[in-house]
Amino acid sequence: MPVNIIKIFDTPTLPLLSYLCSVISVIMSSLDNTIPEPGVSWVQIVRKYNHPNPLTSWVQLFSNLILYSLAWFLMYISLSISYWITLALAIPAAGMLVRLFIIFHDLGHGSYFRSRKLSSWSGIFLGILTFTPYYSWTRNHYIHHETVGNLDKRGIGDVWTMTVNEYKESSSWKKLTYRFYRNPVTMFLIGPLYVFLIGNRFTKRGMDQKGRMGVYLTNTGLLLFSVLTSLLIGVKAFLLIQFPIIYIAGILGFWLFYVQHQFNPTLWFRNNDWDYKKVALEGSSFYKLPKVLQYFTGNIGFHHIHHLSPLIPNYNLARCHRENALFSEIRPLRFWPGFKTTTYRLWNEQTLEMISFAKISR
Repeated sequence: MPVNIIKIFDTPTLPLLSYLCSVISVIMSSLDNTIPEPGVSWVQIVRKYNHPNPLTSWVQLFSNLILYSLAWFLMYISLSISYWITLALAIPAAGMLVRLFIIFHDLGHGSYFRSRKLSSWSGIFLGILTFTPYYSWTRNHYIHHETVGNLDKRGIGDVWTMTVNEYKESSSWKKLTYRFYRNPVTMFLIGPLYVFLIGNRFTKRGMDQKGRMGVYLTNTGLLLFSVLTSLLIGVKAFLLIQFPIIYIAGILGFWLFYVQHQFNPTLWFRNNDWDYKKVALEGSSFYKLPKVLQYFTGNIGFHHIHHLSPLIPNYNLARCHRENALFSEIRPLRFWPGFKTTTYRLWNEQTLEMISFAKISR
């Protein structure tokens, strides 16, 4: 005869089964990191991901350098076959350079190596490859983290963003300048050329001695790299290889920096209302990219995690997001919808949204 399930649960077996289930639940909870215990703060949640793994860091750094060098070499070989092949190879080469820039970025935060001296020298070296002075860029980026989403502290390390009222009250010349700056052609095609090839070559007003020396050191390294490589393969070959790499990588870098804070819904606050956690989680995008693009961009799409804790190395960002319920309700900005952000120009303090010039006219 079949077993009567109801009779079983009417016997003393039920308390025993309940006890066993409780024990199993406790064990599984101790193994599962996805749901934090009640009362655990976000600081405690992210703390476990803040520590770099030396082996992972070194393997990632050297593998990226090897792959970038291989792409560079293949581009040189392809010059004798077809320049179209060279340009095609420039795309993955630029992707590897973006990954190296993410490592450069982590070094500036002190999240990649525990040693500050090792981080500095590694950052200077990668700064030469990425055409970016390490010390001055790191300082400006630090200010960006301290002021992101703060309407009263704009101007350093961010994308120039005006409010609707500021734009309406501006002179005709300032409006024209702002429109030119926010135009996608200026932002993503002209901007990278200017910043990486020209802007980064000069010291700026307000730079400290360390920042100025960093610019000189980067320029010297670039000059040596360019001259030695040109002597080896020729000036023309060097330019035909290096220019498309740095240009494509620059466009990708500008796009990533732009889309991470110029999206809807995002948050901007006046200084008195500025909140670190809210700006990190809601004012920085979770840019959900296809896996191949997530690889080339070094997980920087998890920008909400990065702003919550800049001490998390790039290879821990996705795991931190995946393993904690705190981030489960963060709305992702997906790849194709992300391009709509190019129409956003101004912050509307009344409706709390980024809007286009066309919308302000209406």
